[in-house]
Amino acid sequence: MQEVIGVRFKATGRLEYYRPGKEVFRLDEGAICPSDHGLEFGHVALSNISLPDDLLPDEIPELVRKATEEDLRIHEDNVDRAKEAIEFCKVKIAEEKLEMNLVGAEFTFDRSKLIFYFTADHRVDFRKLVRELAQNFHTRIELRQIGVRDQAKLLGGIGPCGQEFCCHRFMRDFDPVSIKMAKTQGLSLNPTKISGICGRLMCCLNYEQEVYQANTKKVPPKGTLVLTEDGQGHVVDRDVLQTRVRVHVYKDDGTEDEKYYSVDAIEILQKRKKGHSKPDLWEGMEDHDFVTEGEKKALREEELAANRADDEEESDEEITRTCPCPCRREEEDSGAISEQDPEIGGKEDFIEEKLPEDGDDEEEKHSPEKKTEETRPFQEPYAAKGRVKPKRRKMGRRRRRK
Repeated sequence: MQEVIGVRFKATGRLEYYRPGKEVFRLDEGAICPSDHGLEFGHVALSNISLPDDLLPDEIPELVRKATEEDLRIHEDNVDRAKEAIEFCKVKIAEEKLEMNLVGAEFTFDRSKLIFYFTADHRVDFRKLVRELAQNFHTRIELRQIGVRDQAKLLGGIGPCGQEFCCHRFMRDFDPVSIKMAKTQGLSLNPTKISGICGRLMCCLNYEQEVYQANTKKVPPKGTLVLTEDGQGHVVDRDVLQTRVRVHVYKDDGTEDEKYYSVDAIEILQKRKKGHSKPDLWEGMEDHDFVTEGEKKALREEELAANRADDEEESDEEITRTCPCPCRREEEDSGAISEQDPEIGGKEDFIEEKLPEDGDDEEEKHSPEKKTEETRPFQEPYAAKGRVKPKRRKMGRRRRRK
């Protein structure tokens, strides 16, 4: 266990762990921390907490100090200077006619490095630009190319839902999003409707994917023949989130209707096979017992619970029958002895010390069986001698010498 604090250098940046030393930090308190780029100004996102070593990185640096009012003033000054650097860099990009889009810039706390973020479709030769920026700002210059998603996360904005970008507001990392998610959720495959402002698939497609995958297995597909309280019918549409289906019902009086039914309130008779037409209505359903899917599920759960209880009872019986506990064996032995002769108290009454007699020693010495046992050498296990069997060498084909 180690006492650490979590620091973020950006609002939606990655959480970095540091050793606080003897300091006690509060949430959103400023801190000066070492990083790969130099000293950085960050905000405490996780106050003093003890975490196990397996949840922490191998090397945890130590915090420099708490941020003072002077440090806060320097940080604000760095932010203002970064804005001026962006305007100067845009002018130079236009003069050099470089095909790159400048997104943002930031100074390290000690102003040892100035980092510019940009996006570009192709490789850009910005060596001359770096020299001009270094001559103007008198510090190390780094131009870092980022993707369109990182650009949206850095700049922020309003999405098609009317809310602020998720990546700019609370998302820390980008999860992979595929077109298969849109198919699973029954959305339109039109790219303009399922893409965000950044031009990629919307990250919110991943929010409900687990629920759709779980409910899709419960809801029957289109074309399935089902039995409802109003009669037989075919599934024409399904609502996966609410686990219900829209059924075209053929009523007994000859009329037809379409209505939504919960999956637990219908009975699945026959599913439609791929490449085949809808299954025909079943005949002779007067004597058929209408058992809904909800009742079938309850019966299955009861059977599983009963089987589980039976298995537990059988396992308990096997444990009692084959208990390796020595105390149980002693109790059984003492019980058996007391049943045979109740006057005997325990095992110690049966122990008799037989003293060797003079004739017995001579007989044991001259007995051939005893002699063979004494003269037999002790065979030590092969592995205990510290030797290892040599591995067989695999012989391959010999190459012919030219």
